Amino acid sequence: MNRRPQNKIRGFTLIETLLAVVILATALLLLNNSWSGSFLRIRKTQQQFEVAALLERKITDIQLEYRGKSLDEIPEERSDDFGQEYPQYSWKMKSKKLEIPDISSTLTAQEGGADVLLMSVVKQLTEGLSKAIKEVTVTVIYKTPNKGKPLEYSVTTYFIDYDKDIQMGMPSG
Repeated sequence: MNRRPQNKIRGFTLIETLLAVVILATALLLLNNSWSGSFLRIRKTQQQFEVAALLERKITDIQLEYRGKSLDEIPEERSDDFGQEYPQYSWKMKSKKLEIPDISSTLTAQEGGADVLLMSVVKQLTEGLSKAIKEVTVTVIYKTPNKGKPLEYSVTTYFIDYDKDIQMGMPSG
């Protein structure tokens, strides 16, 4: 009689099982990190998209509100929120006369310097432009959920009064 050896039913060893669990845990950890990183990037992109849209909306509102009006009618400061639709966002507006740097020292430093007429024309031009142009900065403030420092995003535009006369008289002397 030919007897075949009986095969023992054999399972996985403890080492093989631990190794499989470690590989599975590592794969799950990598997958989780990848998904959470993607989720954070998507959330940050969505927030930046919202901020850009709100900035565009508010600057357009302000441009339409003050179009054709005197520069003096633009207030120096204003602020508000975006209502219940965007409760975590608010905005502020600041305006000021355009400040043109004094270039007289640059002109006089050139070879041969600058004459009185040129200096007077440059001074009158910068003063006239300063009165005819107003710089308006709109800032959208995002109040972070973790009560940290609010994030601020700004855009600047310029209002120009084309009807303002720039006096270009001759210097006396």
